[in-house]
Amino acid sequence: MKAYELLFFVDPSLDPETRLAVMKRIDTTIAEGAGKVDSVDEWGKRKLAYEINDLTDGDYTLINFHADPTQIAELDRVLRITDAAVRHMIVRRDDQE
Repeated sequence: MKAYELLFFVDPSLDPETRLAVMKRIDTTIAEGAGKVDSVDEWGKRKLAYEINDLTDGDYTLINFHADPTQIAELDRVLRITDAAVRHMIVRRDDQE
């Protein structure tokens, strides 16, 4: 398995249950592919560099995980169809192999 990090943000005005549902969806998708979440770092509310969908702030979360490279496309698909996740980025981490 390879090491990856996922950074995403949601609308900061969302209720905590919706944020928790997004995290649970990500955890479930990683676990279904026999992956393992190493750490979750909630960065909190940050100012965006430019306005996206009438938002000027975002609630950021960074997830470090190990997964099979074939499962990354499925995780990307799940994040694209999840309305609460405004933007996301998945990067392979060579330093944590």
